[in-house]
Amino acid sequence: MTSSGEDEVRVRVFVVDDHAVVRSGVRAEVGDRVDIVGEADDVASAVQGIRALEPDVVLLDVHLPGGGGRAVLDDVATAYPQVRFLALSVSDVAEDVIAVIRAGARGYLTKAVSGPELVDAIIRVAAGDACFSPRLAGFVLDAFRGGPSTSPDPDFDRLTRRERDVLRLVAAGYTYKEIGTRLSISARTVETHAAAVLRKLQLSDRRELTRWAADRHLV
Repeated sequence: MTSSGEDEVRVRVFVVDDHAVVRSGVRAEVGDRVDIVGEADDVASAVQGIRALEPDVVLLDVHLPGGGGRAVLDDVATAYPQVRFLALSVSDVAEDVIAVIRAGARGYLTKAVSGPELVDAIIRVAAGDACFSPRLAGFVLDAFRGGPSTSPDPDFDRLTRRERDVLRLVAAGYTYKEIGTRLSISARTVETHAAAVLRKLQLSDRRELTRWAADRHLV
C-alpha cells in the first residue's frame, strides 16, 4: 500500500477486464479512494502486470480472452501470496464463483455493485477479509461444506452454463459480436444461444429478456 497523506494509506489496485468501458468505470468510481496502478484486458497482460507491479488487490473479471480469471489465479496467486484477488464479474453462476474462490480469490462481487460498496470491498480484501455479494456467499458455504449449491432462480436451472453467460451479457447491453469476443465464440453461435434462452424462458425479445434478468437481479 502507498501513503497519500499524513495518515491515510491507499490500497494499490490492478484492474483486469476485457472491456475498456468497464475499466474506465471502475477508475471513475474508486480512483479517489484507492490507487489504480495498472490495467489489463486479457490473461497474458494481467499476469505480466501483476508480476511487475505486485499490487495489493487485483480486481479480476471471470471471463477473459486467453483462459479466464481462473487462469490468472493459477499463474500468479501462489507465487505472490501478498496479492489479494477480488473477482468482479457479470456472472453469478455458482460454478464461476466457486472456481475462482478455490483458485485463491478472496471475494466475488457482481457488476451491479455500487461504487462505495466496491471501495469498501477492496479495502476489506486488502486487509485480509473475504467479501461477497450477499447471495453469492451461500454458494461458497455450500461448496466448502459439501452441500448443494443454489441457483439464483428456478428457471435459471433450465439453461446451460453457456446460455446463462449469454443471457447476462445480452441483458447487460452487449451486442452479439461483443459477447462472441468476450466468450471466444462466433456472433452466430451467440445468436443461437440467445434464441434458445428466449425459447426456454418463453420470452419474446431482447427487451423482455433484459427485464426478466433485471427482475431477478442477474445484471
